Amino acid sequence: MAMPSLSSDASIVSSRPGSPDITPVNGTVREIDGKACVFYDGYWIRRYEVPKDEAAARRELIDQLTKRVFHHTEPGINTPGYNLAEARHAYETETDRERRRVNAAMLAGALLNRGSDIFTMIFELNRRGIEITQSNELMLECESCFLEAFDLGKQVKHYSGEEGLDELWGEPLKVFYMPVAEFYESRYIKIAQTMAAIDSIAARLLDTFAVVPGFEGVAAKVIAYCRAAKLESETIKTDPAIFRVWPDFVVTGDNLWEFEPERRPGDERGAVFDQGVKLVREGKRLIEWIAFARVPMPKTTENFFKRCTSFKTAVEAARAA
Repeated sequence: MAMPSLSSDASIVSSRPGSPDITPVNGTVREIDGKACVFYDGYWIRRYEVPKDEAAARRELIDQLTKRVFHHTEPGINTPGYNLAEARHAYETETDRERRRVNAAMLAGALLNRGSDIFTMIFELNRRGIEITQSNELMLECESCFLEAFDLGKQVKHYSGEEGLDELWGEPLKVFYMPVAEFYESRYIKIAQTMAAIDSIAARLLDTFAVVPGFEGVAAKVIAYCRAAKLESETIKTDPAIFRVWPDFVVTGDNLWEFEPERRPGDERGAVFDQGVKLVREGKRLIEWIAFARVPMPKTTENFFKRCTSFKTAVEAARAA
């Protein structure tokens, strides 16, 4: 049985209403199936209105993005801002290279929390009519904390241990510098990159298992999870749509994780089946990580693609023998 192509269903990759020969320019806004969307780099992405209260939006974004960093990174580094001096001393005095990296992660956490705390204080002071200018010592300290956290964040790993997500450490800094509307635009671009990464992983899974007897049923599950993961990546948690998007994401992910190939009595391909199932689950988990973080994971993806290639090559060699 031929495996369906990922691109055979246009809605899997993107929704492109209108003439297929006309590609919208980035930033084009359109309603698609009742959903407000904006087009970036080949994808129609769920669009959200920029809040009118820029100061409040900036404070809320910095708070959310700070929490988001710790949600996606290795455990134990969410150091309170008031422990900054202790975290810095531990980092500066540690001589073991591996322990020093962990201390760098803990210091980055303290700096990010300190910057977020200071910005909240600045917001509250401004709300009370106390003007804090860009040259104010508090504002300069806030900026310094975000800058150093971003630099040290390059040493922090994703909670999987696979690679770092230093881009997440730079997002609070972006909000600090950018108009909120520009930050929204930067996130749409990143979500488009995320969707492209999800599509590439799904396509590689389909290609890998197209030559493996017994795995015909995995294609539909990969496609369903790919579509659900892209919808999850574009939907914020405060959007009522999450109550439709999240259950679909969970269920299609569970279905893919629980996939079992068709085994026949006396079949001697048990090792191939077991390795294939492991690879399917690795692909599911990688799509999940990327959808959650809303950024590509190029190193982890490249390593996964190498394992897919090795598996496919081994299967083709066994069939030719």
